[in-house]
Amino acid sequence: MSHQRQQRLKPLLNKVPPGFLVDTRWLKAQGIDAKSIHDYVARGWLERVIRGVYRRPLPEGVQAKSAVPWNSALLSLQWIMKYDVHLGGVSALELAGHAHYLPLGVSPRVHLYGDVPTWLRRLPSDAQMAVHRHTLFGDGQTGIIDADGDTRESSQAVNVWRWPLKTSSPERAILEALDELTSEASFEKLDKIFESLTTLRPKQLMALLMACRSVKVRRLFFVFADRHRHAWRKHLNTDNVDFGSGPRVLVEGGKLHPTYRIYVPKSFVPAKDTEVGTDA
Repeated sequence: MSHQRQQRLKPLLNKVPPGFLVDTRWLKAQGIDAKSIHDYVARGWLERVIRGVYRRPLPEGVQAKSAVPWNSALLSLQWIMKYDVHLGGVSALELAGHAHYLPLGVSPRVHLYGDVPTWLRRLPSDAQMAVHRHTLFGDGQTGIIDADGDTRESSQAVNVWRWPLKTSSPERAILEALDELTSEASFEKLDKIFESLTTLRPKQLMALLMACRSVKVRRLFFVFADRHRHAWRKHLNTDNVDFGSGPRVLVEGGKLHPTYRIYVPKSFVPAKDTEVGTDA
């Protein structure tokens, strides 16, 4: 291998930890041409995962899994290839410890929000990647945090790097999850998660509710908030929230919520004598 290629290889290996991914676009941006990529694969310095996507091999003696761990793929997108994408919705809530139950024997469904390369859908992974548009809050980054990215979990063969996962805070994640509600079964699952959200921060909730572009999400959030009456509910002032006008149909055959004017499963409509949350 030429001296010029050796000079390009060292910074590449410094930027890409073992087990992590890069694509052809990123490699070319580092000044590595197609011939060099082919040479690196032939010499075992890179592994071809799928067309246009490569992985730096794990240390000798450590067996790589055929399915790429989803957290390694996401960290590679976020920290190496610099895609504007974060873990959100139910997946972020589960990461924060709000999982109600995890189905056994089924690949987890991982919810990503933002821009991803087209090859992600073809990547052999240990999870089903569900990609959502980054539009619920416009281009705002409110509520996106760095969560512990320890890769010693079972999905990673070796602890080779510590990067934090960019993920939604619970306050943002619950609004993203509400945006995905489609059926009565989804309501029941999210209801169990909402029950555990006892420590949400009112100031961040209000900032996110003001930035949220969906009338449906704002109405649904308060349907659940009034239902569970967590301590933070009394610090939210609905006078500052735009609920739009006219009823919204979400669940066919549902019942109209008397306060927030959205059709939800009948069990989510309060009895007439039920006290709802008190505004500040």
